[in-house]
Amino acid sequence: MTGAPLTVVKLGGSLVSDAARLRRLLAALAEGDEGRCVVVPGGGPFADAVRTAQGRLGLSDALAHRLALDAMGRMAEVLSEAEPRLAIVRSVMEARSAEAPVIWDPVALKDGHPSIPESWDVTSDSLALWLATELRASRCILVKSVDRPAGASLSDLARTGVVDAGFPGFAAAYSGEIVIRGPGSGIVRAAA
Repeated sequence: MTGAPLTVVKLGGSLVSDAARLRRLLAALAEGDEGRCVVVPGGGPFADAVRTAQGRLGLSDALAHRLALDAMGRMAEVLSEAEPRLAIVRSVMEARSAEAPVIWDPVALKDGHPSIPESWDVTSDSLALWLATELRASRCILVKSVDRPAGASLSDLARTGVVDAGFPGFAAAYSGEIVIRGPGSGIVRAAA
């Protein structure tokens, strides 16, 4: 299966507010509905806690970014416990060689990476695209808790907060298909 096309699927952290939907999505991914895939978790309530702490304590953006990576790692654990068939991988190499669908913990990025700014402009949305580029994945799917109309440009989506501000730049470096899925509209493709 290693030669099969690879898909990166980012599950928004806000999906924890709809546990039934989240469990259905995880089961479908584990069962191979998206084929060979790597799941990128959003930071969810853990990332929200980082934002709150930064606002109250004046943490630097660099520290907040690293703590948000930890938040994604904690969500990886939550998702893996909710769907034990999805094992956690912690490096690009592990993700690339995985035979079955897995969840990516971005802990290896805590030491920094020259192409990833350490700010809130880069969240799990952009990191999913970064990983998709690194893995040469054929598709990057973002599963969101909001629907958006077809035809919205990536700049529009960034401007309205559907994706992070860095997303259009990471999209420019990615040659695969970008798909955004909301809860009620099925697949919503974003125009570049």
